[in-house]
Amino acid sequence: MKVALIQMASKVSEIAANVSIAERLIDQAAAEGAEIVLLPEYWSTGFFPASRDYSKYGLAAPDDGLAITAMKSKAAEHGLHIVATIFERDGTDLCYQTAMLVTPNQTIMGKYRKTHIAGERHVLIDDKVVTDIGIESIYFRTGAKFPVFTIGGWRVGIMLCYDTYFPEAARCLALGGAEVILIPFGIHDTKKTIWRELLATRAFENIAYIAAANSIGSVPAPDMDIIMGGRSIAFDPLGDLMRIASHDEEEVLMLDFDRDHLLYARRLHFMFRDRRPETYGIISTTTDDIIRG
Repeated sequence: MKVALIQMASKVSEIAANVSIAERLIDQAAAEGAEIVLLPEYWSTGFFPASRDYSKYGLAAPDDGLAITAMKSKAAEHGLHIVATIFERDGTDLCYQTAMLVTPNQTIMGKYRKTHIAGERHVLIDDKVVTDIGIESIYFRTGAKFPVFTIGGWRVGIMLCYDTYFPEAARCLALGGAEVILIPFGIHDTKKTIWRELLATRAFENIAYIAAANSIGSVPAPDMDIIMGGRSIAFDPLGDLMRIASHDEEEVLMLDFDRDHLLYARRLHFMFRDRRPETYGIISTTTDDIIRG
């Protein structure tokens, strides 16, 4: 299965211009034989949660808005699937960060709504501690399901960015049958964090292909601009690096996932045979019921 990771810069609030860039890069991916295209997390809106600005609720859109309608057209034009994440308004007063799986038939096969929503964080930028970075929790309601989809005979799951920090998210997808886990990202620090190690570990511990598409370019934040970290990346089921993009260039990163290699990896390491779920009760125990002292 051929998968294309789109690495692109997106300007905050400039949805039409961002969509146009994505369309051009999807055309390129299709010309290179892509069957699935993965866009970065904030491809259409830009990384607006870098600041606390309630006017940004105006960026929320339904699943038939401009961005997804354009992706439906591109999926049909090229006969491929597209994973496109939007700031979704669900028809009520609730909004989600939702990855849409768009099909060549111009339908939405399914949605994954981000489960782990980051609050205000303290991060290190140029050796200085900075707050007010990634205030997603004031914008998004949390999702609660980890669906797995069938595309061309492959079982495909989706996570979003911060979900990757929690091993339970990827494991839920793997237990649901995922052989490939696609991850739209919107992260600035791919140099000093364990960017490679984290994603390699998720691939190996679940014996699954992992692919992450990240953004590049700068976005405004309080008292500074944030530079998105790029380095879109993919690992095979043994945790070996397949490809990695630059930190600052627009790219279409092509990947070829091989089923024989997946089966080889799963016969080499029997993660699902040897797991002991009856001993893991504390993982799903509510925090209030855990005695930590």
